[in-house]
Amino acid sequence: MNKKTNSGLKIICLNRKASFNYFFEDLLEAGIVLKGSEIKSIRDGKVNIAESYAVEKNGELILINAHIAQYKQASYSSHNPTDERKLLLNKREINKLIGKMQRDGFTIVPTKMYFKKGKAKIELAVAKGKKQFDKRATKKNRDWNRDKARYIRKTS
Repeated sequence: MNKKTNSGLKIICLNRKASFNYFFEDLLEAGIVLKGSEIKSIRDGKVNIAESYAVEKNGELILINAHIAQYKQASYSSHNPTDERKLLLNKREINKLIGKMQRDGFTIVPTKMYFKKGKAKIELAVAKGKKQFDKRATKKNRDWNRDKARYIRKTS
């Protein structure tokens, strides 16, 4: 799933379920602290962020439940695939995000992971969970737009 875009970003993986399960309030970019075997595995594209989220621990943001597969060529110094990984943000950004999480009931969900100038970055969304009826409305809207496009294509 390696895509190259015009802006120099090489997308590693996407979290497509996030936009279906959450309303996005804000998007921001964060660095991620990785070990050598983790970055090699990411370069191979063996990453899954579908069920991951970020939490606050000791004034830092930590990425939980992101799966980075073990790198086969790494011998004894291999990593645990579901380790907690520290996210790199400014102190002001961290405090703003922690305040939103505690006060407004938002959560922080990763939407995509990519390389930017050779460094692994992760795009985080400050999001609020959708209710079941919101998900049904989203699906209904998407189906209607698809049917409308088919109808227009047939008539012209």
